[in-house]
Amino acid sequence: MCGIAGWFQPQNSPPLFTLEGLAAMTARLAHRGPDAEGLFADQYCALGHRRLSILDLSAAGQQPMISACGRYVVVYNGEIYNFRELAHTHQLALQGRSDTEVLLALFAKMGDACVHQLNGMFAWAIYDTHHHRIHLCRDRLGIKPLYYYWDGQRLAFASELKALKTLMGQANIPLQHHTEALSYYLQWGFIPAPYTAYTHIYKLPPAHQATLTIEGQWQLAPYWQLPTPRFPLITDLPTATEQLQDLLRSAVNYRLISDVPVGVFLSGGIDSSLVAALAAEVQASPIKTFSISFVEADFDEAPYAEGVAKALGTTHQTFRLSWQEAQTRLAQLPQLYDEPFADSSALPTLLLSQAARAEVSVALGGDGGDELFWGYGRYPLASRLQYLKALGNLRRMTGQGLSLAADLPLPSMQRARLAKAGQLLQLPTQHRQAYLFSQEQLFFSPQQAAELMGKPNPSLHWMYEPPAKLSAATRQSLWELQYYLPDDLLTKVDRASMACGLELRVPLLDYRVAEWSMQLSPKLKRFQGQDKYLLKQVLYRYLPSVMFERPKRGFAIPLAKWLQQDWHYLIEQHLSTENIRRVGLVDETLVQQYVQRFESGEYWRYHQLWALIVLHQFLEQG
Repeated sequence: MCGIAGWFQPQNSPPLFTLEGLAAMTARLAHRGPDAEGLFADQYCALGHRRLSILDLSAAGQQPMISACGRYVVVYNGEIYNFRELAHTHQLALQGRSDTEVLLALFAKMGDACVHQLNGMFAWAIYDTHHHRIHLCRDRLGIKPLYYYWDGQRLAFASELKALKTLMGQANIPLQHHTEALSYYLQWGFIPAPYTAYTHIYKLPPAHQATLTIEGQWQLAPYWQLPTPRFPLITDLPTATEQLQDLLRSAVNYRLISDVPVGVFLSGGIDSSLVAALAAEVQASPIKTFSISFVEADFDEAPYAEGVAKALGTTHQTFRLSWQEAQTRLAQLPQLYDEPFADSSALPTLLLSQAARAEVSVALGGDGGDELFWGYGRYPLASRLQYLKALGNLRRMTGQGLSLAADLPLPSMQRARLAKAGQLLQLPTQHRQAYLFSQEQLFFSPQQAAELMGKPNPSLHWMYEPPAKLSAATRQSLWELQYYLPDDLLTKVDRASMACGLELRVPLLDYRVAEWSMQLSPKLKRFQGQDKYLLKQVLYRYLPSVMFERPKRGFAIPLAKWLQQDWHYLIEQHLSTENIRRVGLVDETLVQQYVQRFESGEYWRYHQLWALIVLHQFLEQG
């Protein structure tokens, strides 16, 4: 686990980037790799690396690493879990014990096709010193980040935006905000790949490779995609349970491979409890588990996590998060995420990472279970909308009626949900997944975002659209696996954990598990109103079901309450008329209307206000 950075300047492009710029980039990534630093450069290419030592702690594992043949140089962030099998299968001659050396030797043998052999999370740059071309690659599900600057002549890349921004400053390249990307942010709370908050800077999408040659030829293409369901589906419960347990046991076992201590993030929910149970099963000594506690009982799942830990015999620690504790970390978030990011659970994730890092260097998390096995309420909602769609005019009339719910004498949250349901019923079929996510999360609708920014709705023509022949719930989960998972959830845990020098691994996102889950019958994902049905059947082999008979909460903070009370100053500071006018991106009158509605009792608008607060924290930094 590390931070990588570098640049490549083809022969006909004016030299612009310098070694000083490279050194400044790697310095900005020191938190990702506090153990060692390395640089490489020639006439066309420069590569920088910061190392967090996890495998082969000796100097033999340091980067940039040069291949045994002397032709290739790599900087790489991540872990390849099956590196030992690959070394044996391909009879690779190695000098050390690192997965980096296996990757480099395999690339020298197979070229960029080697990616199909890998099981892991990774982002890398490999430079061919003979043909003077550079290869970039990101893992299948987007667990590890990779950003790049491309102006049609020069390429620069890094694990985080802050390193690229530093290089742009060194090269006197002005950065401009990408207003269309910021509109997407207002709708979803994150900026979807390939966009970032800046023009000419992009996210390399998950499961993509890119190549730039010395002649300036740029190619960007996917190398893998999650298979869509094909018949016959897996329908037999006992068979499916056995297969999933075997897959997950293998995935967890892989992710316990380390030369440093490993622990588990344990919330007490289905996903993290299953990961902890499997880790406790395969590891000889008691595994360390960590959870967060809240003062507010409605948000506190720590007692459940402690119950799971006791049943599994783990060594457990709980860390309490109050609004005061969270406030001390608020100032870190803009620098941590480098662009607007409205997932407020970044705060407890950061605290949990900081606390766990005192005990372990690697932690396992439960991310991915909701998307792969249908753990969100919007999946059955998508199915109901699909059913109503078939009713034609009745659907339209029902939608119009529900949209008028704002005038009904009901509590504000109920009115909001009814109104949102009415809007959803009237949505066009195309891109319904994006709209459903936005409105179920209570962010801004496309129309509201356009009004706020005084611009037309941005086009969604570039966005992945799942095949129309699939069920509505399947299409919703595929969309969220494409965008919400990598650009929100995995971004959140990567930046929060790496800010503390902690490596986070996600067994449920082993690509074998993801591919297999696509062949499950929908009835094994959701059955008789139970979400994540099959995942629960595996978990109940380790823990009694009574421990999990409660509503799903998620890893959330009491943000609505805090914004009403102790954090109200954030509204006053960032969303005042004067500040909105000074920043100049959104309509000050509309913002004040949203603030007034929140303060008059429409507390469900806290997501909208939080998105605006975070946006202005970002814009105020310039």
